[in-house]
Amino acid sequence: MTGRPRIRIGAGSGFSDDRFEPALELAEKGDIDYLVFECLAERTIARETLARLKNPAAGYTPFLRERMRLVLPECLRRGIRIVTNMGAANPIAAARAIREEAQAVGLTPPRVAAVVGDDVTEIIRANPQLPLLESGEPVESLLPRLAAANAYLGADIVRAALDTDAHVVVTGRVADPSLFLACMLHGLGWSYDDLPNLAAGTFAGHLLECAAQLTGGCFADFPRKPVEGLARLGFPYADVTQDGQVIFGKVEGSGGRLDVATCTEQALYELHDPARYITPDCVLDITDASFEQLGPDRVRMAGARARSRTGTYKVVVGYHDGWIGEGEVGYAGPYALARARLSEQIVRERLALRGFSYPEIRVDYIGVSSLHGDAPGRPEPYEVRLRVAARSPDRKAAEAVGFEVRTLNVNGPAGAAAAPMPCAR
Repeated sequence: MTGRPRIRIGAGSGFSDDRFEPALELAEKGDIDYLVFECLAERTIARETLARLKNPAAGYTPFLRERMRLVLPECLRRGIRIVTNMGAANPIAAARAIREEAQAVGLTPPRVAAVVGDDVTEIIRANPQLPLLESGEPVESLLPRLAAANAYLGADIVRAALDTDAHVVVTGRVADPSLFLACMLHGLGWSYDDLPNLAAGTFAGHLLECAAQLTGGCFADFPRKPVEGLARLGFPYADVTQDGQVIFGKVEGSGGRLDVATCTEQALYELHDPARYITPDCVLDITDASFEQLGPDRVRMAGARARSRTGTYKVVVGYHDGWIGEGEVGYAGPYALARARLSEQIVRERLALRGFSYPEIRVDYIGVSSLHGDAPGRPEPYEVRLRVAARSPDRKAAEAVGFEVRTLNVNGPAGAAAAPMPCAR
């Protein structure tokens, strides 16, 4: 085994629309070796696939240029390596964009490695018998509407990109923990068959992947779970040693909290089975994992185990499924909910009178039922907002939903406050 005795990995983002400043704070004050931007979700890779289909030079995360322009000067000056999945549906175009942004701020364009190979669309087309995880049905039924299919690659290919001595590694669809594990494989010289270290690295990556969720984001619940400084919430880093010891921290003076409670909540985030969390790198078991508070905003992680990785990759399939139309209208004052319910009936009747039908319609009374459904006995709200949304294979039918909601401004119950309507001139 070769490599450094210890590395520090910072979490620069947890989703595509995350805040920018904490990443720069980590680069300036965190003494980090690697800065990982996790910005890709099933929804976002589908969105970028559509963008690439319209423009072959697009398809990467929209905020990639702005993030890189912000952190590249400090990262290149300090020798901080950047790893990110902001390549989304077009890692090669993203690599070009990163070099362009460096040049735009007066820097020598950095070495950028693009990880490709996750796009398995043609493999899926050639294998219609492959089962869908949700239903077990063959993927054949989706093939006529298939837009793209992307496999969740693992840490091995990202490590190979780091081994090229690139300043920045930009990927497409890679499993979130694998971005962090790759830094450990590269920086600490770990073997890809060392299960104890793969377990520690994968669990650490899972805890870091959502950034602020480890430091109080999505945790604060006053007054039971107070979090100070949420407006300047800091993002976490992990100190990882060659023998697999992991300690989490955050920049001193940054907002938020990092303790056993925040780590425990994030540990369970999106784990379908804590004893068998399947990743491309290993099958993780955290049933004996533990956290120990070492001091203010310092937590040691231990106890993760792993079994060998599976022989297959999970694939996210994006397909065309028609159009969604929606509209909203608000009511306030006495009987606000009753007026909203009447408006729903009007919209449904008008759509039917125009000959439109929908395979799926969703109606929400925001402030009453949009999160936990409609139930009797709830107190009458002073104000409520009606949202009507419908899915249809016909674009005209989808557009009609928003149109009919907007007409409630003057064709429905009193006191409607809908979206602004265009004025004729």
